[in-house]
Amino acid sequence: MKPQYFTAILFGTALYWMYFLYAPFILLITIAALLAISTVSIQTYFELLFKNKLIATFITSLLLSVLFFAPLGYFLATLTIKLNAIDPELLEKVHAYVIATIESPPEYLQFLKPYVEDAMKDFDTNYLATNALQIAGKVGSFSAGFLKNAFLIIIFYFFVQYNGSFVIDFLKRIVQMSVDESTVLVRDLSSVMSVVFYSIIVTAMFEGVLFGLGISYMGYNGILFGVMYGFASLIPVVGGVVMWLPFMIYEFSVDNSSNAIFIAVYSVVVISIVADTFIKPLIIKGINKKMLKDDEARMNELVIFFAIIAGLTTFGFWGMILGPAITAFFLTILKLFEDRTKECETRSIN
Repeated sequence: MKPQYFTAILFGTALYWMYFLYAPFILLITIAALLAISTVSIQTYFELLFKNKLIATFITSLLLSVLFFAPLGYFLATLTIKLNAIDPELLEKVHAYVIATIESPPEYLQFLKPYVEDAMKDFDTNYLATNALQIAGKVGSFSAGFLKNAFLIIIFYFFVQYNGSFVIDFLKRIVQMSVDESTVLVRDLSSVMSVVFYSIIVTAMFEGVLFGLGISYMGYNGILFGVMYGFASLIPVVGGVVMWLPFMIYEFSVDNSSNAIFIAVYSVVVISIVADTFIKPLIIKGINKKMLKDDEARMNELVIFFAIIAGLTTFGFWGMILGPAITAFFLTILKLFEDRTKECETRSIN
């Protein structure tokens, strides 16, 4: 047997066992790596500031925990507590109001009656009331699992950030690509992921703050529901509707018509139309131009926007990171093929 074949067999065997060993953590490691790529500019800034890579990596990891995972942890923990304290009578009251409204809707909502009736036929308030503790337990279990994954992502993120330059240099040496091509691939992926990360953080915080202020005016917990709205705004198509619609229904059911109308109009006009439709693309465009000085590395903000939506639709929550990364990787590979084709054409002409 030729030595290279034996080496290939050893490599394949090792690769299989590495996959078998780390399969439960592959997604988490991938997310951590993409987050590290997204925040490389922050890491570089702290390294220059403190002249110490370990301190810079620790601060970057702490900052990511506070900005990205702490709000989610607060939301899930608070939601679990609220579900444990849910009032069955309140559920019955809201359900009775909804049923009454469906049976006798206003004239201008008559066209929605068959659709709403079909959507509500499987809604069982009694089940929610009698199984509230069980539902709360499931949410609590999900919260614990999510926080565990978040903790592991932070750990992986720390190690990827601290050893990132070594890993990139190593991959450049072993992949079958030129140094220039591997540099372009890393640069483009890092640039796009930075735009995506900052765009997600800024737009979610912006819309969450707007909703939090509006809901605080009505006497609710603005921090909790602002965080909830910020993440709900990432959901494709429905977005913030899953937040403000239940509030509107509840306020109508307890005869607070003015609050119900306020939260609906405020959410639709101020957040959905003004903030989400007009300001959000401008935020992405502004971050895109500020982060990417090189026009060749810049990706159209609409492509980034739809990549985020596609990622969320396909992969769920973490799709907002995976979608743009896959898109950027694919477009960069196409760019490398285009450059090679141009180079071949130039050689043939000469």
